[in-house]
Amino acid sequence: MQNAKNTVCIWYDNDAEGAARFYAETFPDTVVTGVHRAPGDYPSGKEGNVLTVEFTVMGIPCIGLNGGPAFKHTEAFSMQVATDDQAETDRYWNAIVGNGGEESMCGWCRDKWGISWQITPRALSEAMQEGGDKAKRAFEAMMSMKKIDVAKIEAAVRG
Repeated sequence: MQNAKNTVCIWYDNDAEGAARFYAETFPDTVVTGVHRAPGDYPSGKEGNVLTVEFTVMGIPCIGLNGGPAFKHTEAFSMQVATDDQAETDRYWNAIVGNGGEESMCGWCRDKWGISWQITPRALSEAMQEGGDKAKRAFEAMMSMKKIDVAKIEAAVRG
């Protein structure tokens, strides 16, 4: 993976490997490609501790850095996953929330490591791209939801 020109670096307190392995179990085209240990002691750890983890999330190259508790995640950075139907939406949402994560609004949830995820059905994205009254109705329906209900979005689009 280090051959990638651009890699997303995600700061973790101390469990980058656990996060990467969870993503690999949860999402397609996701794999852990390397675990690198510290060659010596450092301010927040000891020689031999996992320092970085190379992985992909749905084909996007990432590196997880066990940087300690100094920085916390916010919704200013999120992973957006386009889903094809309610079953796929439920599968990803339930995996993240059910593994110590938490629900938020409008299709957003947060994993137990603090990373925000947008689990976004294509039906919602397509309605928003279409614009006009359909987008307005889909948007209004979405604003009342935590996990997106595809059937309710489709009904809103139809009017």
